[in-house]
Amino acid sequence: MATAARPIPPATDDRGALSRMVMALLDHWQLGTDDQAAFLGLAPGNRAALARYRRGEAIGTSRDQFERVGHLLAIHQALRQLFPANPELAYGWMTTRNRAFDQLSPAEVIRTWGFAGVLMVRAYLDRALTQ
Repeated sequence: MATAARPIPPATDDRGALSRMVMALLDHWQLGTDDQAAFLGLAPGNRAALARYRRGEAIGTSRDQFERVGHLLAIHQALRQLFPANPELAYGWMTTRNRAFDQLSPAEVIRTWGFAGVLMVRAYLDRALTQ
């Protein structure tokens, strides 16, 4: 009987670099502590975990968190592709109200809907890239 292959999580050093990268991204998006925690699937205001990730402690010890980080980095990449000449627009997009999300900002969508919100924002940007 064959079993489905599970993705192999990256080495701890790689996940530490990933931690620093995603925390820098959340800072570029100018998100508050509660939003940063929500984006990573943490309890609101979990400053201890956020501080550990800033120091480079391995992130993505759960599949949920590892997938969230991957989607957040993909969102960042899509924004850089959509706004290559305007990094301020690319970084500010996450906190700007958007008609596509009933006048909520993408950050509010993620805070409200959790992982489903991350997927909604990513899908919206993926569609924008293919148009």
